[in-house]
Amino acid sequence: MIIRQLTAQEHLHLIPLLQALWPGQERAEWLEELENSTRDPEVVFFLAWECVHAIGFSQVQLRHDYVEGTNSSPVGYLEGLYVHPNYRQRGIARHLVTACEEWASSKGCSEFASDVELPNVDSQRMHEKLGFQEANRVVCYVKPLGGN
Repeated sequence: MIIRQLTAQEHLHLIPLLQALWPGQERAEWLEELENSTRDPEVVFFLAWECVHAIGFSQVQLRHDYVEGTNSSPVGYLEGLYVHPNYRQRGIARHLVTACEEWASSKGCSEFASDVELPNVDSQRMHEKLGFQEANRVVCYVKPLGGN
């Protein structure tokens, strides 16, 4: 298994993994988003490879706004992490997150953060196994304006 930073020539290998983690977005939308992120020096994807097959990815971004539970800026932020089910429980997620942490550290970050939706207990457990500590729990609300 090899972990390496995504290149523009590898976008098509990443799309099925993105769709598995975040279903509902069309291939063309993913391609546009990937092309934009490739030009953004504050966003990086890492791919895990088994031979010629992409089997997992991580996405890290520098966040300059306040990140819950942190005391510095910018903060390296784990935006996405996915390993194909056939390759789980082999330490691949840990390697992908380590690549993100090293990248964030090289960009001057002293903290690394992530988030998980409250019902996603499996992801919470995985984050804890990877060394993350829970910073807070939040319930978000929205209210329409203008009398609606």
